[in-house]
Order: sequence, then structure tokens, then C-alpha cells
Amino acid sequence: MFAAILLGLSCGGLGRLLLRDSDIGWHIRNGEQMLVTHAIPHTDSFSSTMSGHSWYAWEWLYDILFAMIHHAFGLNGVVFYTAAIIAATFVLALYSGLRRGATLPVMLLLLILSLGAAAVHFLARPHVFSWLFTVIWFELLDSSSEEHRGYQRLVWLPPLMVLWVNLHGAFVVGFLLLATYLLAGVIEYFTQHKTGEALSRIKWLSGVAIATFAASFVNPYGYHLQVHIYRYLSNHFLMNQISEFLSPDFHRGAQQCFAALLILAVVVFASARQTIRISRLLVVICAAYLGCYATRNLPIAGLLITLAVAPILSDSMRNASKSSSMTLWLKTLFNRLDSFGLRMRNLELGLSGHLWMLAIFVLGLWACFDQGRVGSIQLLHAYFDDKRFPVEATNYISEHRIREPIFSLDYWGGYLIYRIYPQDRVVLDDRHDLYGDEFFKEYLKVVLVQPGWGKVLDRLEVSWVLVPGSSSLANMLRLTSQWTIAHEDGTAVLFQRAPSSSASPSGE
Repeated sequence: MFAAILLGLSCGGLGRLLLRDSDIGWHIRNGEQMLVTHAIPHTDSFSSTMSGHSWYAWEWLYDILFAMIHHAFGLNGVVFYTAAIIAATFVLALYSGLRRGATLPVMLLLLILSLGAAAVHFLARPHVFSWLFTVIWFELLDSSSEEHRGYQRLVWLPPLMVLWVNLHGAFVVGFLLLATYLLAGVIEYFTQHKTGEALSRIKWLSGVAIATFAASFVNPYGYHLQVHIYRYLSNHFLMNQISEFLSPDFHRGAQQCFAALLILAVVVFASARQTIRISRLLVVICAAYLGCYATRNLPIAGLLITLAVAPILSDSMRNASKSSSMTLWLKTLFNRLDSFGLRMRNLELGLSGHLWMLAIFVLGLWACFDQGRVGSIQLLHAYFDDKRFPVEATNYISEHRIREPIFSLDYWGGYLIYRIYPQDRVVLDDRHDLYGDEFFKEYLKVVLVQPGWGKVLDRLEVSWVLVPGSSSLANMLRLTSQWTIAHEDGTAVLFQRAPSSSASPSGE
């Protein structure tokens, strides 16, 4: 599994899959800036419109780490290490499920569905660390609730939170899981007879929750970061405009994989004969809500459902194989699957499998050192696709030394920062929390060519516009005499405002 995910997401054509989004561009440049200045930014320096404004670079630790990786290995290293984190996450999920009684065939089935759901967000961005931390978080919480006095291992959560809060904003998922297990403990206290053990677990969870919450303030911005993230996530306009925060479209493949996981979870819980732990039921409910609320939550939600459901489904299959009412061919199938899983588990316990993981990782590092090659074989070749990003137009901007701010699409902003900063700045990029809803209302007015779009460009003092050649804004600017085409290719067109011109009447 580690080899398949690592090589699948970093080599060949799939290696470009992680660079479908240009966010990594400004992450790399921000990390480089911090390495040079030895300071964590508190104000923006990448855009002309927000320069000097307060900015919460809450993923600063990721930025520094991947800036160093980029410096050493280029984009090949960025893609390879991102793929390695994703691979490690799913391998850890596999190990966690097997350790808690799931069979290998069941884990593989659920993890394939989980991988399919996660494909919607296979991107070189800091959120992949949140996937890894979610699996670790669940493992610590769930194992502490199923083993006698195992809750003492919860002391790892506060130091882990110190890392998570400085890597990615999804650290709030950690608090959701803590609240879920605390609620489960309270319910068990009032409904089961083991009140002493339940009360002890509640005390531990409460104390750890307080310590973890306090640990989340160990960041460069203190409590202001939590306030900022709350305001951002509660901004209905931005949440309704940013595509990855919209609810899933279940007509697509990744979303259908998540739907299959949900349906399977319902069937497993409804047909299970053994007592289901309240905590796992609540985890599935929480994961279902997260996944249905926003597309970007599908990877985390899929992993949580897999980890909660796999042991129950495996136990149900074992019981079914022993049932006298089960048909002979089904008994034979379940027994063979169980025997296969045991053989593979024994293989995993040996060193050979783990040595292969290390060997494959070293092979990838070797390729990163040699510009993606292993001998004469081009193993890695990561780059931004010129069909998706304005590669040729950006070359033109660099060659002609354009030094005025450039208005472009928000999802092109990170690529432009990666290519032209610090020589030039963008008017905006996709750091939506920085720009705010009012600014993005003006931005949408321009890109959708709504009444007043010309006045917005005037107010922002924009002299250069870079947009897709087939966009409505490009078609309108072609018809406007105050704008001329400086460069055009199959992906983008670069417009320049004529000197001493004003917006056309149509733009007003």
C-alpha cells in the first residue's frame, strides 16, 4: 500500500495530480521569506491591495518545511514528500484497523473507498498533515477507551496539538474528536454499570481537553488565531462561494466513494449483533456531517468512517462464517478471506515489508537528488500544467519585466506569486480569509462582468489583467478600446490598459 500510493501519486502522469492547485506557490515563497528574515509574518507582502494588512499565516511551520524541501529538490521534492505523507497516513490507518481486530480484506476494501473519497483533495497543500494527525488522534482516543487504563496515553494529545495548530487550520477536528469521546464517556456513565471506570475516563478526557485547548494557543498569534479562524469559517458568503467548502456533488466519483462508505456504515451498524461502542457510533455521525457539509472534509471523514466501521464489519463476517444458517459457499469465502488476512498479517510482522517501504522511500529520494531520474529512467517530473496555469503568459511577464500589479483569477494567484514574486505582486490570490468577503464581492463583480466592473478596476488602479482566453472578462476586454492585448496563448490572455484611459461606459 505504501509503495502503490507513494509511487502512484509522485511518478508519471499522476505526479502532476498534486499540482492541480497553485496554493503551494505562495506557501513556498512565504517559507523562503521566513528563512531569510528569521521572522514569522504578521502582515501581507505578496499582494498590492493587502500589503501591510494583518495576515495570519497559520500554516507557517508547513511553509518553512516545504520551502526547505523545494530548495533542495524543487517541485519533485514537494510532490514526493506530499505523496509520502498521504501514503504514511493510509498505512497508519491500515495498521490501526488491523491492531483493533479488523481483517485485512475488510481494511483494504474500506481504504480503497477512502482513497477514492480523498482523491478530491489530492493536492500539495498543508491539509495532508491534518489527515495524518486525524488518524493519530483517533488511534489515541479510541485505544484509550477500549483498553483498561489506556487513557493515560492521552497525554500525547497536547504536544501533538502544538504541532498541528502550526501546520494547518484543521486542528479544530482534534477538538471535535475530543468532544465526541467526552460525550460518549458521559453517555456511558449514565447508561452503563461501570461508573467508576467511566468517571475516571471522563476526568482524563476533560483534563486532556483543557490542556489541548491551552496548547492550541502556542502559535505566533495566540488566541487571535482561533478568533480569526472562527470568523472565517462562520462567514456565510465565503463558505458559499469557495468551491471546496460547498457540499459534495454526489454525481462525481470521489463523492460516490464517500456515499458508499456512508451506506456501508449504516448497513454494518444496523446488522451488527454485538454491542457497538457509543464512541464509534458518534465518530461516524460526526464524520458523516463533516463530509456532507464540505467537499474538502471528505478525506478526513472517509478515514474516520473506515477506522470506526472496519472492526465491526470484520467481527460480523467472522460470526457469519460460524453461523449454521449461512450457506456453505459464503462460509468458505469468509474463511478463505480470514485465512488470507492472517497470512498477510504475519508477513507484515516480519521486517521484510518494512524494509521495502524504506527502500522505496530511499529510491524516491535518490530520484529527487538527480532531478527526478534514477539512472536513465525519469521517475519524477513534477511541474505546473500549462493547460491549467498561465505558464506562457507568466514567461512573457518575466521577460518584459512588468513591474505593475497584475489582476488575475484567485486560483491563479498562488502560481503567479511562485513565479514573479518579489519582482511583481498580484492584486489578489486565494487567501480568502485575508481579503475578506467585501473584497471578493468586488472581485466577483469583475470576473463575472457585472455592472460596475470597470469602476472596480479603476479603484484598484489595475493596468494589467491576466485571465483565461475563453472567460467572459476576456471577451469584454477585447471589445473595450481602453484595453489592448499584450500576449495571448491557448490558456491565457494578458491585457494592458492604454495610458490615460478610463473604464468604458459598459464597465460602469
